[in-house]
Amino acid sequence: MHTARRLFFASMLHSFSKGSVLLLVLLAFFGAQWSYAGSAPPGAKVGFALDFPNSIPDHYMISVAADGQATYDSTGKLTPEGETPEPFHLDFQVTPATTAKIFELSAKAKYFEGKVDSGKKNLAWTGQKTLTYKDGERNTRAEYNYSPNVSVQQVTSIFQNLSTTLEFGRRLHYYHHYQKLALDDELKRMEEMNRGGSLVEVQAVAPILREITNDTTVMNVARARAQRLLAATATASGH
Repeated sequence: MHTARRLFFASMLHSFSKGSVLLLVLLAFFGAQWSYAGSAPPGAKVGFALDFPNSIPDHYMISVAADGQATYDSTGKLTPEGETPEPFHLDFQVTPATTAKIFELSAKAKYFEGKVDSGKKNLAWTGQKTLTYKDGERNTRAEYNYSPNVSVQQVTSIFQNLSTTLEFGRRLHYYHHYQKLALDDELKRMEEMNRGGSLVEVQAVAPILREITNDTTVMNVARARAQRLLAATATASGH
């Protein structure tokens, strides 16, 4: 009887030990994932800027705070043949998922401390890029053309795709006021790029899409495209 009890408790202890190890592994894994999303201190900000003369836009700056509040500023022509309008500014909200990803990649890139640029002179120049990070303890800045750091590459891609999205909004706003016949081609291109995964945070330009959708003086085909983009945005955000 005593032997049976000892075997029973030994078996339970063995099972508990294996389960505890598994639990600890799972907690460590998910804890690492959650830490990136929740570790950014209040007021922390990640910034990105691109200066690329003769491109469209030729300059822009994006700043994203830990709570998702963001700003975007850009200058330059809307089209290669067009005139240069007033500088563009937008305050918007980044989704929690994208905000967490930006801060996760910033942490993995060691907050852009040390050497970020590859230093290679034979690479094509794709504009002067600047990443910044600031919180109560850090204030870092890195300038680069190309970085071999994968996390830097990924966060750069997010910011560049975000700029592409917001520049669509900039052009749509301009065309809606001054050149409505240009809206259909612009919205068609925007739909194609969104399907191809080249746009992020399309909800940031939802206000102009709604304006176009509700404007009966705009061609129906353009209004339908704007409506589809709004629907895709709602689906992506879970609304």
